[in-house]
Amino acid sequence: MVRATARRRVTRWAIVTVLASGGATLAWGPASAGTTPEGSAPVGVTLEPDRQTITSALRVDLTRDFATLPLYKGTANDETVWYVITDVSDANIALELGINHAPKLSNAPSMCPACVQEVETSDPLLGAAPVDFQGAPDFSHVRTVQPGPAPTTFPPQTFTVGAQGGANYSPFVRVGDSDVVFNAPIVATGDGPFDVTTHTNTHDRTLGIDTEAMTTDHLFVRGFGNGRSIAYLSFESSDAFTATLERSTFVPALADLQFQNGGDGPGRDDRADSARASIFTFVNATTGLEDAPPETGASQGPGRSQGLTHALSLPIVGQDAAVANSEVLEALFSGGDVSNIFSDMPRDIGNSDQSEYSPAWDLQVGVYSDAAVASGQNGLKTDAEEVLGLAAEGVVTGPGGLPMGSANIIINCPALAFLDESAGADDAAVPSGGVNAGSGGQASGNGTTLPVAPVVLLVVGVGLAAVAGRRLVRR
Repeated sequence: MVRATARRRVTRWAIVTVLASGGATLAWGPASAGTTPEGSAPVGVTLEPDRQTITSALRVDLTRDFATLPLYKGTANDETVWYVITDVSDANIALELGINHAPKLSNAPSMCPACVQEVETSDPLLGAAPVDFQGAPDFSHVRTVQPGPAPTTFPPQTFTVGAQGGANYSPFVRVGDSDVVFNAPIVATGDGPFDVTTHTNTHDRTLGIDTEAMTTDHLFVRGFGNGRSIAYLSFESSDAFTATLERSTFVPALADLQFQNGGDGPGRDDRADSARASIFTFVNATTGLEDAPPETGASQGPGRSQGLTHALSLPIVGQDAAVANSEVLEALFSGGDVSNIFSDMPRDIGNSDQSEYSPAWDLQVGVYSDAAVASGQNGLKTDAEEVLGLAAEGVVTGPGGLPMGSANIIINCPALAFLDESAGADDAAVPSGGVNAGSGGQASGNGTTLPVAPVVLLVVGVGLAAVAGRRLVRR
């Protein structure tokens, strides 16, 4: 069922109620805890809307770590598909839809035919008319992860890929021969009912889907950008292990996006014609879960951990993320993801340069030296410049002692919000006329499990795994 834009805007004004404790809010969205199991996740503490970078998100829930996003309906190979829109290369369209402006995506169309699919629709504004995709993911495969023996845990002993992109599928799309590139990941296939527990026809991070309210609840990742706590969404990866640990869709063609290392070597300031931005993680950072604040979850406090060994060291890494599996969601709330570091955000805040932002992240994998581990230098890092400084000093290298640089792994991770402060004002800031501005209008429209990769490939993989927690999810 299509929801009118006017009704959606009224809903956005109606959903927010301020808590007496200040700051956080409670929200009652268009589909709350009383709906069918596939309808939506139960509502908890809501992030203030002015911290969102994707302003079309109806709300960002800090209790179960999900964002309620506008849902769009399309087709692929005569099958119904359901998708979201998070980023676009055009600034005006970004403002109109309330999504991230990702200027570097404009570099993809002419040089990456395999990783940018051309869709058919009668309107150049994606989602404004029925859309037919060239390909779609296959969500039916069973995702498994078996960590290595403690205390190292990385690389894992075995894994099997879950969701896999079918022929011609990419989340990055353009309408006809337009130069505008949208980030439009498909999050469910078919006409329902939708499996949001074991994810046989939904993305592994989909916690709820409501095709009447036209919304979906997508689990976000707690990470860092420019020294700040951020939330970001995770949809696809070009690497099998990364996709498995990240709970995302494996789309190998994304590795064709230009350029590895930005074309100029590792760092934050990639060449202007690159479609990629740099993202950083670690193999052997400290492990453990933060004693998260009771309302807002893990932050940058003492005890916060990140990286591959951390993500694989907790027992729920192989479990499905679902509202029914409260221990998984509570672990993420307490800092159980890999918690990668963005080089830039889609806002000019601090040392962030919005012109360098792209949701197509070029993964840089760091390994702390033995001396750094022994001296405790492998604790939490939150800023790309700090990581690059450690690499220049030899404290951090790439796998095998090589210089730190691109693993040639692309992760589609759109920025969602700042968790510790306002998103700030710029050309993509919230327009007047709504709490969560952006049209958000909807339009109706008409594999095989892979074997385990060699260990040499695992060493350069990274994911954003779900891990075990210590507190019950507050209901």
